[in-house]
Amino acid sequence: MALVGERKAVASAFLALYALIFFLSALTVPQPELVPFLSALAATYGLGFFAVVAGYFWARWFAIGLGLYGFSTGFLLIWQIGPEPVVLFYALTHGAISVLLWGPRVAAHFDGRVDWRERFHLDENATHRLGRAIIRVGLTLPFLLAYGLAPREGAGQMLLAMGAVGVAGVGIWALLRLRTWGVLAMLAGAAAILITAPATAAPLGIAADVAASGVVGAVLLVAAAAPFVGPMLRYVRA
Repeated sequence: MALVGERKAVASAFLALYALIFFLSALTVPQPELVPFLSALAATYGLGFFAVVAGYFWARWFAIGLGLYGFSTGFLLIWQIGPEPVVLFYALTHGAISVLLWGPRVAAHFDGRVDWRERFHLDENATHRLGRAIIRVGLTLPFLLAYGLAPREGAGQMLLAMGAVGVAGVGIWALLRLRTWGVLAMLAGAAAILITAPATAAPLGIAADVAASGVVGAVLLVAAAAPFVGPMLRYVRA
């Protein structure tokens, strides 16, 4: 499938659409406790849109991960409440983001560019390893935001959850900057989330199961770090 410019444009438009939807939802939602989460989602999709338009080397991977997140959660909603038109649109447009940005022709404008690979000293194996990790990061981040920013009954619980997600977020930032310690921070954040999740249960009445979001996010975070664990261990043993 060619039409690379058109595929990038449509995928960027969908990312911008969801950034706008979540931003407007944050402004109009009747429950003010949901504003931080919706605002963070808007910023996440806005980052994906900006990165794809700017042509950052990791942008395609990150946007594919966001698309997989929306596609999977959309079909989970379809299984729970049926094929409502809005939910179908949500699932299919997110799936379209991933499909439109998939393939070597689009990759040539992002992670396939020689200047990026030379700048960060990435060979083919390292590029594929980084790609798998960042796709999983894009899939993971909304779950982490749901866990870290959901309303809770006490300030202590909120600080525990935000602190655990903050460690993971620093690790993700470091991974995007190709820092080895970012992998360790991601694993530490995942462990902190799994430890604190039972103690940070959200009050009844909110839509998502916050503890489950934390566990899913932690597992996906470990999966994102996994491609680097083997090479790091081999380097230490050498």
